[in-house]
Amino acid sequence: MSHHNDRDDERFDEQGNTRPTGSNYITTDESEDGVDRRGFLRCMAWAGTATVWGVVGGIPTSFPVSRLPFLAEAQRKSIFFVQISDSHIGFNKDANKDVTATLREAVDKVNALPQTPALVLHTGDITQLAKPEEFDTANEVLKGIKTDRVFYVPGEHDVATDNGVGYLQRYGKGTKGGGWHSFDHSGVHFVGLVNVLNLKAGGLGSLGADQIDWLRKDVSHLSSSTPIVLFAHVPLWTVYPEWGWGTDDSQQALDLVKRFGSVTVLNGHIHQIMQKVEGNVSFHTAMSTAFPQPTPGTAPAPGPMKVEPEKLRSVLGVTNVTFIPGRSALAVVDATLSGEPPAFESASHDAMMRRKTDRNALVLAANEVGIDNFQFTPGVVTVKVGTTVTWINKDDVPHLIVSTKNKFKQSAVLDTDQRFSATLTKPGTYDYFCALHPKMQGKIVVK
Repeated sequence: MSHHNDRDDERFDEQGNTRPTGSNYITTDESEDGVDRRGFLRCMAWAGTATVWGVVGGIPTSFPVSRLPFLAEAQRKSIFFVQISDSHIGFNKDANKDVTATLREAVDKVNALPQTPALVLHTGDITQLAKPEEFDTANEVLKGIKTDRVFYVPGEHDVATDNGVGYLQRYGKGTKGGGWHSFDHSGVHFVGLVNVLNLKAGGLGSLGADQIDWLRKDVSHLSSSTPIVLFAHVPLWTVYPEWGWGTDDSQQALDLVKRFGSVTVLNGHIHQIMQKVEGNVSFHTAMSTAFPQPTPGTAPAPGPMKVEPEKLRSVLGVTNVTFIPGRSALAVVDATLSGEPPAFESASHDAMMRRKTDRNALVLAANEVGIDNFQFTPGVVTVKVGTTVTWINKDDVPHLIVSTKNKFKQSAVLDTDQRFSATLTKPGTYDYFCALHPKMQGKIVVK
């Protein structure tokens, strides 16, 4: 890691010593280590160690999750809500053949906390394919949590088949628009945002003008001293745009809460721990309870990552969040199902390479397009008028093929090995994309 700080301004700690600051400098340890944790990718080594986040003298500090049983009484009793994410009930591929079992383990982990959480946030992808029976199974498991209430926001898998109609029927009571909502608890204002609907070709997650306008009104009456928790599925900061890990219009939402002294942003989607601090805003992404995904840049594409069976529970888990009145930030504890520190770095690259080589080679006939490693192969196909083009999904996750200009009917949601065909009867260029992963784009030229 570099020791460079991108600005030369300084501030003082409680002992009068100068501390370097800057948009990319995050001070997190009780002892100064002088490390410039520059950017989120370089944060992975330290963010993946299951730390508790607190504030001492207004400065963020951290300590190991192993110290959780030894916290002061006031701190222990302030553990008041839990984040669960990416349960993917219905997934049954090699990365995890029994996601229901690991969700149950996550519930057991929550129920074993020293203080019963007052509420639970589920940050999306409850299901794999938004099937009624998948929602039913998830609900049956989650009702076993010892808490007053579970709050939800959808992931792209929860809205894949019907643009969220089924999700809203189950979880939309009292929400606005596509399911966004807010509530207050223990002096904290919670805002659940939805950024997985109406995605555009080539884009990232999207909130949309209506939701941003609602958020503006929702927070306008609040005192700037009110702690804010924003939770959504896709990260509200640009984690890795090459994989679609970010939200196009998130800055508009973040601008609306920058006046608050404490803002905590909780997201799922990427199935791993990443953290970032910008001013008074702390960003945190959670582990999945179903399967891990690779660290950005270490693999050809995102997607379910198979690890050795003995390592699986060290890359799955839940997040516990503490609010201590009088402090300016919430403390975040990541707890794996195994109880050991998260093992993403040791598992990521080799596992993803094995996934690629272990899969059957993609053999395509004429006028076929393969979907593999989150890419359309070939990306451009040239055919004659009247040709039927067929797409074959070889990924371990579902995809949804949509014509950018509605020149052909969209596919159903394609799970692994499923096919979709369209006959193209007019000359021209047919641009298309995956409506679940809009960074995936392809083109058919019809002559």
